[in-house]
Amino acid sequence: MLPYKNLIVIDKKSNVAVYKQLALQFINLIQEGKLLPGAELPSTRTLANDLQLHRKTIMAAYNALVTEDWIDNLPRKGYAVSLRLPVVRPRSYNTNRLGAYKGISSFGFEKLETVIYPSVSLAHSRIVVNDGFPDISILPAEAIIKEYRNVLEYTTLNRIGTEWHAEGSPDFRKSLCTFLNQTRGMDIGMDNLLTSRGAQMAIYLAASLIIQPGDKVVVSDPSYLLASMLFERLGAELIRVPVDEEGMCTVPLEEILKNNDVRLLYVIPHHHHPTTVTLSVQRRNHLLQLIKAYDLAVIEDDYDYDFRYQYDPYLPLASGDHGGNIIYIGSLTKVLGTPFRLGYMIATQEFVQSAAKLRALIDLRGEVLMEQTVTGLIDSGELARHIKKANKLYAQRCDFLSDLINDELSDVVDFTKPTGGMALWLKFKPTFPLSKIVKKAGTMGLAFTGSVYNEDVNGRFNACRFGFASLQEEEMKEAIHILRKSADSLVK
Repeated sequence: MLPYKNLIVIDKKSNVAVYKQLALQFINLIQEGKLLPGAELPSTRTLANDLQLHRKTIMAAYNALVTEDWIDNLPRKGYAVSLRLPVVRPRSYNTNRLGAYKGISSFGFEKLETVIYPSVSLAHSRIVVNDGFPDISILPAEAIIKEYRNVLEYTTLNRIGTEWHAEGSPDFRKSLCTFLNQTRGMDIGMDNLLTSRGAQMAIYLAASLIIQPGDKVVVSDPSYLLASMLFERLGAELIRVPVDEEGMCTVPLEEILKNNDVRLLYVIPHHHHPTTVTLSVQRRNHLLQLIKAYDLAVIEDDYDYDFRYQYDPYLPLASGDHGGNIIYIGSLTKVLGTPFRLGYMIATQEFVQSAAKLRALIDLRGEVLMEQTVTGLIDSGELARHIKKANKLYAQRCDFLSDLINDELSDVVDFTKPTGGMALWLKFKPTFPLSKIVKKAGTMGLAFTGSVYNEDVNGRFNACRFGFASLQEEEMKEAIHILRKSADSLVK
């Protein structure tokens, strides 16, 4: 309830009756947007007590407002602001006042360019192809609910409500360390781990601590768009290194390092974003040599390491000998789904402590309840079982979509089936401009919300990511059918 005692001031020396003063001030509150249509008003007894007025005075004011259609008297519910507010009438109090936030700010501020990938409206879309997100329908919902209820028990809730750890929940960090050591061949302790709201926050924190305006940062070409935009936002000059079927090309990278003072390298060795290729063993070894030789700071983005569909002997770069120069960033969002904003950073203890101090400026506690919940999933083995189940399903969907595209779109796109991940990288042939195909597909109910590299963004690639993990087979069939029709419409 609004603080009416402070909002309404009655002048008992005025020639205007008190009930009329009260009614007029309610009208002002409605016109100013402080009382919205449908908002419930306090009872006559409550308001009389707050304003130290006689209840009959409150009733007279309310009756006057009801008569003029400003409020309604609802049976058994009391009074509420009318859904049919008066606008023009003989005794209208409407001053056409513009709400405080309805106009344009009079002060200057930086208007950032959009960070949303090109896409069509989803209003009329039957199928949405995303960037490569998991299928939340296969989540172990009962296990999650059980663990969440355990967290809400008073003892646990009181403990995590009174504790504060800048690096994240100690329970979660301990369990996550064990999980990462077992699955990624790492040798880390809790002091090397910082949790975050998704991998994007972790990238932001790491980059913010390293990059100064004018610094040179090496990224792949193409690269993860939001990371590149972040680096440029921090004032970095980007140097781009090409990517082929073996991942980032390390020979030209070495030439760049010889001729430039490079501050940071951003690399995605597993299932490179957006192209899905995996860095070869030879290039991994070469890259580790370069990191040590040039004492290079590296952000290794390993956003979906857990999803591999063929035998893959590759461990993260961070599990190798790099002298603490690699900041490893991962996410459980790709395991559990986009509603679960759980990322993490692995680095030296000193770097983690600095990152924790920086995070505290924008996010004091993080996802404490969900961190505790996922701790239970890790400790019970439920998370590992879910990953195993999801891997099997996503591998089948990857095979199905790959066969479908080979059968239906081989004259339109080129692609290489990845060894893991949740998306295909479709390279459209020059005679099929992607921007037109996406636009046409949108009119037929197919929307792209993931990475689309067309005439607006890195247009020379004429390619897009086709997320398959969250799509059923029938949805994939319809999506490819629409793409086929869209492509055919361009050659008629």
